[in-house]
Amino acid sequence: MRLGVIEYIDAAHYLPGHETCGQTHGHTYKVELIVEGEKKGAGMVMDFYDMKSILRKVLGKYDHRLLNEIIEYPSVENICEAVYSDLQGDIALPFMIRIWEGRGKWCELGDL
Repeated sequence: MRLGVIEYIDAAHYLPGHETCGQTHGHTYKVELIVEGEKKGAGMVMDFYDMKSILRKVLGKYDHRLLNEIIEYPSVENICEAVYSDLQGDIALPFMIRIWEGRGKWCELGDL
């Protein structure tokens, strides 16, 4: 069974050497966290509150920041890898994330 939560962050970045994205600009990033597991105890795979709390804590590092200060080349692929890495260890179940850069563009990474 899979469960998911969605959070949003706003951040700026630029892609050095890129023709159109080389200038500083911003995006609203939609971040989806999906976990997979079996129901246990009271019939839950994982509490939504816990999922959102963990995700919000990790995303706080990136929200309203210039991502180039955190990630050398902040393409959505590299942002996805960084957030996924930050979440490892905090989530015991197999999980994946999907990060949308604005509307219609996304990257996905995970164990599912």
